[in-house]
Amino acid sequence: MSGKSFSRLIGAVEPSQTLAIDGKARALSAAGKDVVGFGAGEPDFDTPANVKEAACRAIAEGRTKYTPVAGTLALREAIARKLKADNGLAYGPDRIVVSCGAKHALYNAVRVLCNPGDEVIILSPYWVTYPAQVIMAGGTPVYVAADARNGYRLDPEKIRAAVTPRTRAIIVNSPNNPTGWVAGRDELTALAEIALEHHLHIISDEIYEKIIYPPAAHLSIASLGDAVKELTVVVNGVSKSHAMTGWRIGYLAAAPEIATLAERLQSHCTSNPDSIAQAAAVEAMNGDQGFVAMMVRSFLDRRDYLVKRLSAMPGIRCRTPRGAFYAFPDISALGVGSAALAEDLLEKALVAVVPGAAFGADANIRLSYATSMENIEKGMDRMERYLRAR
Repeated sequence: MSGKSFSRLIGAVEPSQTLAIDGKARALSAAGKDVVGFGAGEPDFDTPANVKEAACRAIAEGRTKYTPVAGTLALREAIARKLKADNGLAYGPDRIVVSCGAKHALYNAVRVLCNPGDEVIILSPYWVTYPAQVIMAGGTPVYVAADARNGYRLDPEKIRAAVTPRTRAIIVNSPNNPTGWVAGRDELTALAEIALEHHLHIISDEIYEKIIYPPAAHLSIASLGDAVKELTVVVNGVSKSHAMTGWRIGYLAAAPEIATLAERLQSHCTSNPDSIAQAAAVEAMNGDQGFVAMMVRSFLDRRDYLVKRLSAMPGIRCRTPRGAFYAFPDISALGVGSAALAEDLLEKALVAVVPGAAFGADANIRLSYATSMENIEKGMDRMERYLRAR
């Protein structure tokens, strides 16, 4: 294939390191190795029975055809009710676009908002896909690092200093992957003021909204006033909240012109999201929410155990996450980079973690506690033995 040229934008994008680690762990497991995986970003719980039953009904009723590109009216109405009840946000169904997962919704938002040469501010540490999506849109990621010593709180002055005439948008993710940071009202108010001052769009990734631990509380930045709401693209979905990662249902809610363009873009990429998954998502939105509370209680127990074990290991410092289901311990005292440590842990201890370098933080590693307590205990025992023997 020499002599052929391919897309420079796609060529500049690195593969997802979180999925790469998960792939390596699966390969070792397939080869008969007993790997404890802390890599995957998905709940280990099964999708609730009522949600699966709704999908079966949809199949039995023949709801297997194309739906409107932006999603069924029933689902968009359910999302609108959820946004109003949970977040105090009034969106009509025409301002909501349902996509093939929240990642797809984020991609639609970035592509709609960005022209080649535009800059997008990404708060760091960040989810690995944000920079890739900006690059694929022809934009330039601009990173603003949060200080771990300050609980990863937003620094308005750093953000303001990063704004240039080419800045188009800011991406904020709260509750945060990978740090577990949850934005406070004061932080979001300061961010909103910067966006309004410079007329910048905000892409607010709220996919971990339901996975939050008291006394932390989720607040959508779009709820801080009509002006900031019009600048904000709210992204969410059912993947994390209802253990529906494989169903691939996410959505965005935005100003009419943004929603219209996102729908137009999607019409030429994927068309509608899966019809059966949409029926299941309606039940997830409208049905009993006891599953969510049960899952979060379990995550809380796992979090407390994992943080306690990590904090007792030599060379490890670990903050207690306030949301999501990841620990992000500082490994800088070990004198080794995150990729090298992750490789050693996988090869020598059969423990899979994600290098913090993938999130813009080489002094850290990420461990998902969306796995059983039995696996967490086994993995912590192995990791501690490895570190004490170094």
